[in-house]
Amino acid sequence: MRRTLIIILSVFSLNVLAQKVKTIEGEYTYHVPENISLQEARNIALYRAQIQALADEFGTLISQSNITQVDNSNGASNTSFLSLGSSDVKGEWIETIGTPEYQVNYDQDMLVITCRVKGKAREILSASIEYHAKILKNGVEDRFESHDFLNGDVLYLSFQSPVKGFLAVYLVDAEEHAYCILPYRNQQTGVYPILANQRYLFFDMNNASETDRVFLDEYYMTCSGKAEQNQIYVIFSPNQFVKAMDVGVNDSLPRELKYEDFQKWLVKCRLHDKDMQLTKQIITIKP
Repeated sequence: MRRTLIIILSVFSLNVLAQKVKTIEGEYTYHVPENISLQEARNIALYRAQIQALADEFGTLISQSNITQVDNSNGASNTSFLSLGSSDVKGEWIETIGTPEYQVNYDQDMLVITCRVKGKAREILSASIEYHAKILKNGVEDRFESHDFLNGDVLYLSFQSPVKGFLAVYLVDAEEHAYCILPYRNQQTGVYPILANQRYLFFDMNNASETDRVFLDEYYMTCSGKAEQNQIYVIFSPNQFVKAMDVGVNDSLPRELKYEDFQKWLVKCRLHDKDMQLTKQIITIKP
């Protein structure tokens, strides 16, 4: 009887979770500056279309702080006012359905891209974990944060979380291969454990712990032809999870899987773990 009850409660829990996921659509028109490439413009238009869809469905959180500063100098008093405002959407994008639609036009010699996207999303009911994930180029301090790389530049990642948890990092290249760059290629844990309030620096042998040096991989960005864009997915959760099933094609590359399989794994993880956080950053690599 007890075993039957547990099964029923588990099914009910999954059904409640599934009810929170909605199918939404959004559209955004982006007027492209001259210094932005077509591919980068498409990515920006897609991201803003997703944000627009989330805002339309779940709304936004708007906050404003007013600061009054009084300055006394030479017997004179000066008062200044500063108003700080911010807004955040109250939902998160889970999965894109189908292929986003793009319309490319020109308006007074300016490139204009309109993106329409459809996907699954859910409302954010509590504050997310505010961790720091910074992509670094040719330097191990956070001041070396960059998203623009040249052929041969070294890639590092710094990470810090206020709570302990588990971390996985993937790189998706222009040909839609998904590479697992953390945990390291030869690690057997399936995920990288994170301690609270500790700064981690990945892919650097000089600053690695004795334990990590056995497994550590170093990454040099390569680009043989025209500039390309890669996407880096930083996935963190206070709850334990295991990376997607992948294979090692050769010793010079990280373990990989098809982009479609990676997305299926990621969607499944996020549907079953409301605490899982995802940061997606785009880097450009030029020859």
